[in-house]
Amino acid sequence: MVPIIALTAALVGYLFGAISFARLVAGVVLPGEDISSTIMELPGKDIGLEMKSVSATSVMMHTGPKYGCLTSILDMAKVSIPTLVFMLMYPGEDYFLITAVAGVAGHNFPIYYKFKGGRGVSPIFGGLLIIDWLAIPVTVLISNILGLALFRNVMIAYTGFTVLLIPWMWFRFHEWAYVAYAVAVTLLFYLAMIPELKQYYALWRAGELEGIEMDEVMETTHMKYVLRMGKKMGFIKEKPEAERDAPVS
Repeated sequence: MVPIIALTAALVGYLFGAISFARLVAGVVLPGEDISSTIMELPGKDIGLEMKSVSATSVMMHTGPKYGCLTSILDMAKVSIPTLVFMLMYPGEDYFLITAVAGVAGHNFPIYYKFKGGRGVSPIFGGLLIIDWLAIPVTVLISNILGLALFRNVMIAYTGFTVLLIPWMWFRFHEWAYVAYAVAVTLLFYLAMIPELKQYYALWRAGELEGIEMDEVMETTHMKYVLRMGKKMGFIKEKPEAERDAPVS
C-alpha cells in the first residue's frame, strides 16, 4: 500500500462524508429551523431524550419520511461514489475500504460544522453497497430478529447490525482488512452515539425510564417501520388500549 494514495483515499472520503445533506435538505424544506436538537418524547413524562445528531433521522422527525428518505439516499451516495471510484482506480488494493471508513468519520464528525454530525447509519450502508451489498439485508435482519424476538430490546435491533458486520466480513472475505473496516465503522458509530447513550444511562439511573417501553419512544424515528414489521410478525405484542393510555407513575 502506497502511503500517499492511502492518505488521499482517507482525505477524499472524509471531505465528501463531511457534507451534511441533512442540513442542506432542511435548509430548503425548513428554512431557518434548527434541526441540531431533536427531542424524542418519553410517554407519560415531562422530559425527553434529546437527540443531538444532525442526520436523515433528524430530517425525518422534523419533516416526515419523504425528505428523511431523500437525505438518507444522499448520505449513502456521498460515501458509495468515492468508495467505488477508489475500488475501480486501484483494483485488488484496500484503498476503497479506507475511503468508506473515512466517509463515515466525516459524516459523524464533519469539519465543516464544528464536528457535529450524524451517527453514521446511512453512510455505513453507502459504503457497504460497494464493499458487500449483501451485508446490509443480512446484518439488519439478524439484528432486528435478535433485538425484537430474542432480547425484546429495540436499541439492540437498531444498533446491533454494526457489531454483526465484524464476523460477517470475516465470513465473507477471510481478510483482516475487511474485518478492520467493520471494527472501524462500528467504533465510529458507537463513539458518535455517546451523547445519547450517556443521556439514556443518566435517565435510567434516575429511574425516569421505569414503566416506559422503548418501542414507544422509537416510534418517532425511522425504527417505527421496523417495529410495525415486528408487530405483524408477532415479535412485539400490542399493548391493550387501556394499558397504552394509562399514565406512567
